Amino acid sequence: MAVNPNLQARVTNILKQPAAEWPVIAAEPTDVAALLQGYAAPLAAIPAVCRWIGFSVIGVSVPFVGTFRVGIVRGLANAIVYWVFALVGAYIAALVIEKLAPTFKSSGSTLDALKLVVYASTPVWVAGVLNLIPALSVLIIIAALYAIYVFYLGLPHLMHTPADQVIPYMVVSALVMIVITVCLAVLTGIVAGVGGGYTF
Repeated sequence: MAVNPNLQARVTNILKQPAAEWPVIAAEPTDVAALLQGYAAPLAAIPAVCRWIGFSVIGVSVPFVGTFRVGIVRGLANAIVYWVFALVGAYIAALVIEKLAPTFKSSGSTLDALKLVVYASTPVWVAGVLNLIPALSVLIIIAALYAIYVFYLGLPHLMHTPADQVIPYMVVSALVMIVITVCLAVLTGIVAGVGGGYTF
């Protein structure tokens, strides 16, 4: 897997100065494989690995019962499926967002839409480190809200969205990504079989 050597700089810029970073992203050449392998894959691994450690190694303290844990092997299977589905979900979301573009007087390729989805997902993937302590994972919602804002800033640059269409396009795209995320989360549970293998 070829990791982007400028990964740290890109992550920092997306998190700290997304408005200035989007024009740079829009202008730089890349392809689907490079974007997924060099950027999305290593970042999407953060929440996957941290979930595994958080739920299988550290565990969740349950009052009067003890520490709840998912079995190591089952947790690893869950993490792998979660990681793969994160990449699949990003690509599916990009396809849908591209198809929605004309509705919002926008235009852009699948690659443009994928750039938008992948880079806007950065705050959520980075915040995935909170999964190390399962009780804190709810705070990832804050990162998700920031990700929506980052997405909003990127729409005019990647999908050439007119100013009056940015908010409705953003709202519909956010709903699409939420639905895809929920569906893949359910599928992760089914495929990885996380319904069993718990220990205390």
